[in-house]
Amino acid sequence: MHFAASIQVGESVQEPLKYYINNVSNTLNLLSAMEKNEVKNLIYSSTAAVYGMPETMPVAESAPLEPINPYGASKVMIEKVLADIAAVRDFKYVALRYFNVAGADSQVRIGQAYRDATHLITRALKTAHGEFAKLFVYGTDYPTPDGTCIRDYIHVDDIADAHIKALGYLLDTQKTNIMNCGYGHGFSVREVIATARKVTGIDFPVEETDRRAGDSPRLVADSTKLRQITGWQPRYDDLEFIIKTAWDWELKLRQTLKNRTPGQ
Repeated sequence: MHFAASIQVGESVQEPLKYYINNVSNTLNLLSAMEKNEVKNLIYSSTAAVYGMPETMPVAESAPLEPINPYGASKVMIEKVLADIAAVRDFKYVALRYFNVAGADSQVRIGQAYRDATHLITRALKTAHGEFAKLFVYGTDYPTPDGTCIRDYIHVDDIADAHIKALGYLLDTQKTNIMNCGYGHGFSVREVIATARKVTGIDFPVEETDRRAGDSPRLVADSTKLRQITGWQPRYDDLEFIIKTAWDWELKLRQTLKNRTPGQ
């Protein structure tokens, strides 16, 4: 299972070479090592960013791949490489196109711990903690009901289960496939902020600013294929629950850091 990648849309626009080196060149190195060692099955982490600005929503796997940022383009490149290898080698794979993975382990054992969080929910909660002075909203003039971007947020436990189901499918059928991972409906940036304020009870400061390069107005998954062919059934399709698990993790993380002795 190949999860490793550089994943920040905005950064990919500013530093495209970094994304092509890490997401493309380094994945080619991995695939070469797999071929050398006769590893013939792969679960690959792809992204909804491969679709760019799809005309139809929710977006299905059959939609044109038209990425609008280097991050999405790097993932399209590797999907093409995988297809080319599978066409001539004894090699099978499932590419899972993630939508917006969010939340933390529902038992609060693990969660996100980035040094400089960029994901909306994590950034909002860290702003509520006071780690950031304010939360920036990048663009309020998108063609959406409230003018902010809409995303399909999927809980990390559900996406972990999708990987288990995809692996079972791959090993049982030995068939290559591509599947979306999402819930099929989305929330705007403003809706996420409102829910984060509700969960935390903190009216943290927000500042609206210009659009960020590379962002699509709306990305919502059609995950019919994943559900039908693997039997995947999401358990945590609830934005408030997703944010609550992330908040519980942030509280635990802060307490852990507070309790550390110098030098740990």
